[in-house]
Amino acid sequence: MDSLSSTRLFTPPVATKWSQIAMPWTRRLFSTSRALPPRHRWLLGMGSAPHHDRLRHVGSGGISRLNAVVLGEALAAEENDLVFPSHDFSRHAHISSPEQYQNMYERSIEDPAGFWSNIASQFCWKKRWNPEVCSENIDVRRGTVKIEWFKGGVTNICYNALDRNIEAGNGDKVALYWEGNEPGQDAQLTYAQMLEKVCQLANYLKNVGVGKGDTVIIYLPMLMELPIAMLACARIGAIHSVVFAGFSAESLSQRIVDCKPKAMISCNAVCRGAKVIHLKEIVDTALVESVNSGVPVDLCLIFENKSAMKRESTKWQIGRDVWWEDVVPQFPTKCLVEWVDAEDPLFLLYTSGSTGKPKGVLHTNGGYMVYTATTFKYAFDYKPSDVYWCTADCGWITGHSYITYGPLLNGATILVFEGAPSYPDPGRCWDIVDKYKVTILYTAPTLVRALMRDGDEYVTRYSRKSLRILGSVGEPINPSAWRWFYNVVGDSRCPISDTWWQTETGGFMITPIPGAWPQKPGSATFPFFGIQPVIVDEKGNEIEGECTGYLCIKKSWPGAFRSLYGDHERYETTYFKPFAGYYFTGDGCSRDKDGYHWLTGRVDDVINVSGHRIGTAEVESALVSHPHCAEAAVVGVDHEVKGQGIYAFVTLVDGIPYSEEVRKSLILAVRNQIGAFAAPDKIHWAPAIPKTRSGKIMRRILRKIASRQLDELGDTSTLVDPSVVDQLIALIDH
Repeated sequence: MDSLSSTRLFTPPVATKWSQIAMPWTRRLFSTSRALPPRHRWLLGMGSAPHHDRLRHVGSGGISRLNAVVLGEALAAEENDLVFPSHDFSRHAHISSPEQYQNMYERSIEDPAGFWSNIASQFCWKKRWNPEVCSENIDVRRGTVKIEWFKGGVTNICYNALDRNIEAGNGDKVALYWEGNEPGQDAQLTYAQMLEKVCQLANYLKNVGVGKGDTVIIYLPMLMELPIAMLACARIGAIHSVVFAGFSAESLSQRIVDCKPKAMISCNAVCRGAKVIHLKEIVDTALVESVNSGVPVDLCLIFENKSAMKRESTKWQIGRDVWWEDVVPQFPTKCLVEWVDAEDPLFLLYTSGSTGKPKGVLHTNGGYMVYTATTFKYAFDYKPSDVYWCTADCGWITGHSYITYGPLLNGATILVFEGAPSYPDPGRCWDIVDKYKVTILYTAPTLVRALMRDGDEYVTRYSRKSLRILGSVGEPINPSAWRWFYNVVGDSRCPISDTWWQTETGGFMITPIPGAWPQKPGSATFPFFGIQPVIVDEKGNEIEGECTGYLCIKKSWPGAFRSLYGDHERYETTYFKPFAGYYFTGDGCSRDKDGYHWLTGRVDDVINVSGHRIGTAEVESALVSHPHCAEAAVVGVDHEVKGQGIYAFVTLVDGIPYSEEVRKSLILAVRNQIGAFAAPDKIHWAPAIPKTRSGKIMRRILRKIASRQLDELGDTSTLVDPSVVDQLIALIDH
């Protein structure tokens, strides 16, 4: 590591309370930086100290005119640039001031070995790691890319998530609440009860020959058995690969063939809203396909999800299929831990690739454990009394890091929801919040926009007084959705942790830290500890100050993925060769004059119109700001004059009919906010946008519809509602 110079970015701390600086911000518009006390000028780029190279993310320009609100004092309006934490919130936060963050961040960059070792020491290790805490090479010009953290350290993430918390006296604390698809279906497990169930499954897996280094495919919906299965694999050193229980048989088979599992865990069926999904039939088809590809699976453990389908209605293959309920409860409730090296594999999680072949992202035990636990604690300002609900699925990285591992490593109480967020009506989410007294709610912008569309009345009929922190994940959240989430759902008193990270990063990379600094609606703000984001141009040159470009990361961090399973060359080519010496995120990013980061979406979601590079997220945000637009998805299409044209799928607010007047008004909104060059060439009316169950927009399908390649739509089985595609096709000429 380079030495850190003595230059400091901010002026020395002064005894100024948040309330002393925040209160006036709600009263008037400032025209000079003198209105802000020196203690906080560094954050807004108003300090007089030189700009430090290591801390370039903080920015260097001044804000000449600024309007802000304070948590709990007023609603956030379009003219508000900042939302400040209240004095009371900051006073009780883990990180309560810009200075505290700055000191911790500075140490994490200057002394990463010491910083992360101190945190890692809070966990249980059978053997301490080697003196060299981190060994890395992320520069392809210097040889093979390799990242190692805590190598030589021996630990077990299941032990740290369960046994360690029980030993600390939390055995009777609720570890997991489960809410079923139908209202009234619920259950709960304490930490002690959860450990017993994990041990029973772990003992069963050992009994059938699953051991350290073996892979187990888990194809389960959001039942309690899903995190139990993940932890059981981790307990015995097996590698789990969770496949989202919405993928088609072909997609499941691809993953089976790639990782060659020793066993599969699934269930017979699941209800998603009013729809029954026959998972066992999908599994059967996938296993036939995998056998034809030379990869048989000899054991399929099936959980009987009685509320969806009885076992007598389930197709069965004798000799391969086994009912969970018939065997697992027969095994002992204690299971010895398989202690593993920090760099031993923990899980594989497949993510889509540009070639169509899924990539098996490989995460290891030690660094991932330390990083997910730490990011969860600080980004959500977690307290032991919190009840935490992440609406994602464990089939995605969000469910790994921030449903199962991160929260349980902190001894948190988590909520697992099996059903659909708008079933039986759009008030279901808020009914659940009130029922379990949820304090931290972490969800996707797509769900926020869908709930916006359904109307405020479905939110305001519920109390939601328990909510303390809100979170956003999966894609950039447009400012209008951010404000609705803040104003309506959080009653203008809950900060929003608008997190940016990836399957590959394992945990949060750029995120607000509640209580530490003001938020800008739609901005992921500043980097987490140990993360050095840089923005580069097309030639890989770092750009200073206010700019837009490609987001890259300097140096490694503990939660980074170590390879792509069985294809390290693809790992290097995809992530480290585009800009040598950096990890390339694949995302575009803008940094404003105050150092705040604004993610603009995947760079392959950038449209080149007559030489103008336009991020689809930027156009979508402009469209959604229109009062008649509930949701929008933008793709590029070939254009004989411009090279590429902008094709926008638009869902209108309920009650607003399609009309030429609305079409022109939407286009004008984009022209006004971005410029004439960004105006959509085509507005395609969309009763709904095709999405996966996790809320991800299926842009591949939208591109095919926009290009009229209707015979090349591909697999639509993972969509929440495949009929949406037919509706879009029917409206193609409207």
